[in-house]
Amino acid sequence: MRRFFSFFSMLTLVTVLGTAPVLGQGIKPKIQSAFQTFQKSPALQSGLASLTVINAKTGEVVFDGNNKIGMPTASTLKVITSITALELLGADYTFPTKLYVTGDVDSLGVLNGDIIIEGSGDPTLGSDRYEQTKAATILSKWKEAILKLGIKQIAGSIIANDQLYNGYDVPGTWMWTDIGNYYGAGVSGLNWKENKLGINFSPSRPGQPATLQPVKTPPFFQMINQVSTGNVGSGDNVYAYSAPYSNTIYLRGTYGSDLKKTIEISVPDPALYLAYDLSEVLAQDSIAVLDTIITFQGLKNRDPQYLISGNKKLIHTHHSPKLMEIVHWFNQKSINLYGESLLKVIGGISANKTNTSEAANLVAKFWQNKLKISPSEINTFDGSGLSPQNRVTTQAMAKIMQYAKGRTWYADFLKSLPNVNGTSMKSGTIGGVLGYTGYQKAADGQEYTFSLLVNNYQGSASSMRQAMFKLLDALK
Repeated sequence: MRRFFSFFSMLTLVTVLGTAPVLGQGIKPKIQSAFQTFQKSPALQSGLASLTVINAKTGEVVFDGNNKIGMPTASTLKVITSITALELLGADYTFPTKLYVTGDVDSLGVLNGDIIIEGSGDPTLGSDRYEQTKAATILSKWKEAILKLGIKQIAGSIIANDQLYNGYDVPGTWMWTDIGNYYGAGVSGLNWKENKLGINFSPSRPGQPATLQPVKTPPFFQMINQVSTGNVGSGDNVYAYSAPYSNTIYLRGTYGSDLKKTIEISVPDPALYLAYDLSEVLAQDSIAVLDTIITFQGLKNRDPQYLISGNKKLIHTHHSPKLMEIVHWFNQKSINLYGESLLKVIGGISANKTNTSEAANLVAKFWQNKLKISPSEINTFDGSGLSPQNRVTTQAMAKIMQYAKGRTWYADFLKSLPNVNGTSMKSGTIGGVLGYTGYQKAADGQEYTFSLLVNNYQGSASSMRQAMFKLLDALK
């Protein structure tokens, strides 16, 4: 009986093992057929699609379609920036922001010196996404630290030192129509409130001006409103136009007559905005600033040597949330500012290069050394994917996503990816470009890592998304 049972068990095992490869191999013709059907879509008549699928357990490439052609990435590039930062900096990395005083406090409580805020590129400073980073929380702690010194008046200035990345910077390949809006906010050594500002309009009749409601902003920003009221259902077509360190913001476009929405625009000088907010909080306790509120950029006509002298006393250090917490919102909400901050710190720490294009090249070289990915497969110009000039192959993106599965921080990274169409994946959208990259567990237990990019499609984005979902459903 024992022999019969052993023979029967062995026969069953052979049968199961014999059919397992067939099940595993079945996905290739299935995804190949789905991809061929997808490519024949009239929406891709003048477009191009690229897809790479990897067996997540073995690392074997299950399917590749045009996977060595560099494609615009849109926000799918964020996964490469995230994984590179986590690998180089560690999941627990934090950005410090330091508050200093110079000079001495006399018997009357007058600080014969300056208050200096020194940034390290923290993209979360003043953000409402985390309890500890909210503007009111940070400003309250700084005021408390200043009051502890017995300061009742500041004879000098409040100086926002944002020069770590040579001031406020916008990647040179970003479009003019983007950089004045919240998603096109540049990056600074001293970011504040995600470098954006909310504004509201009161619409009237279509074709008539849309009135800009009062905005509490620093007095050095001037808004010129040229927005008109759009038709019912026309939505938000408001664009802001400004340049780094400019003090004029032009508002143009249309605001739907039935729209009730706060429009978010970028702030041309976030460090100055921060210095102003600190002065306002101190004024609540009648602590006046006798000289001025200024950034390092504004000190170029003065002698700034005291900023790097020994006459600085550290009175408070604020630490950002851990890098993994930053990556979570970076991917969940696709915040471009976070990507540009991470790219600069990657470049600065790895090779003392904080120029955006140089840092982007370092990312490509890192993956060349780590996974032998040719630099021509990662040809990027920013860390967020907003640049239309970015070119990455789905092969490179899928390999990097697959590499992440073996890291200690993978489980948290997976949670940072939005759930779209029942799949954990990061999406990307810019003009004529759609993309998805993520992980899929199939009904048979197989797991797949994939990257899908589409360029120059015709028709609506929603229609193309549904077609892409149908293609990716072949992995379920």
